[in-house]
Amino acid sequence: MIVVSGIQPTGNLHLGNYLGAIRNWVKMQDEIDADGRCLFFLADLHAISQPHDPAELRTGTLEMAAALVACGLDPSRCVLFNQAQVPAHAELQWLLMGTARMGWLNRMTQWKDKAGKNREGQSAALFSYPVLQAADVLLYQTTHVPVGEDQKQHLELARDIAQKFNNDFASEDEPVFTLPDPFIPPAAARIMSLRDGSKKMSKSDPSEMSRIALADDADTMAQKVKKAKTDPEPLPSEVEGLSDRPEALNLVTIYAALANTTPEDVLAQHGGAGFGQFKPALAEVLVETLGPIRNRFVDLKDDREQLDAILARGAAQARELGTPTLDAAYQALGLVRG
Repeated sequence: MIVVSGIQPTGNLHLGNYLGAIRNWVKMQDEIDADGRCLFFLADLHAISQPHDPAELRTGTLEMAAALVACGLDPSRCVLFNQAQVPAHAELQWLLMGTARMGWLNRMTQWKDKAGKNREGQSAALFSYPVLQAADVLLYQTTHVPVGEDQKQHLELARDIAQKFNNDFASEDEPVFTLPDPFIPPAAARIMSLRDGSKKMSKSDPSEMSRIALADDADTMAQKVKKAKTDPEPLPSEVEGLSDRPEALNLVTIYAALANTTPEDVLAQHGGAGFGQFKPALAEVLVETLGPIRNRFVDLKDDREQLDAILARGAAQARELGTPTLDAAYQALGLVRG
């Protein structure tokens, strides 16, 4: 089992990122067997598909690496690297561009969403970045890719590209690429804004009070929970009682995810309580879980030498792992590689 997944190095990781994706990465790293491998990368090449500040991208890449290690990724048990240090990602993308079809890319819903009405003004990189995503996973003979609803279409595209390439340029007995399967992690908590229970928690929200950042100290976390939007009614004893109370549901969901329990169990314990009682309990479990992560992150984020070493070591491993597939792709296409 070879698992590959990436994350944009935008910095400012928050509770939603941790509970929605990163905690599952740590579980995969810890549970994969001796014959398997997990590769996790910072998608800095993807980041340049849209306008960006180069200095912020570099800082964000290092901070993201620090945050991932603080959350529990162990560079001695997984391969942690940034794309830019592994040129094979970009090389393989170009080799796959001859196989990918314009019609396939035009159907990508994220392209439509990000481009909006100004498609002619978007970069070619934004249009073709799903091919880079395909290269990201096909390069390592990946067997499983953790996916959420918003990424299923991109994995299907990667499989289509791999299948067509194998059909066109390889034999049935010796395919160049493995077709990756989706890996659906255990249901991740869907964490919403602390100011609006109908919107996902996001770093782009102008209000700092809308999210719990992994860099927040204990007092800041407690204050944000205290001021989180709620309603005047006490908590119900059944989950059905939260159906039209999005902010209350969000706080119960956060508590359950942090305590590794279910909303039903949370309500069995706290049903009938007002938020004046529930919020301090939530703040306590939040600080208990995120406090050690925050402390580790603060220690790491300014240690440029250690972070550079972690990413360089991971990149060296990734380059070695990806070379056989890249060589096979060149050979299959009839290209002489220097």
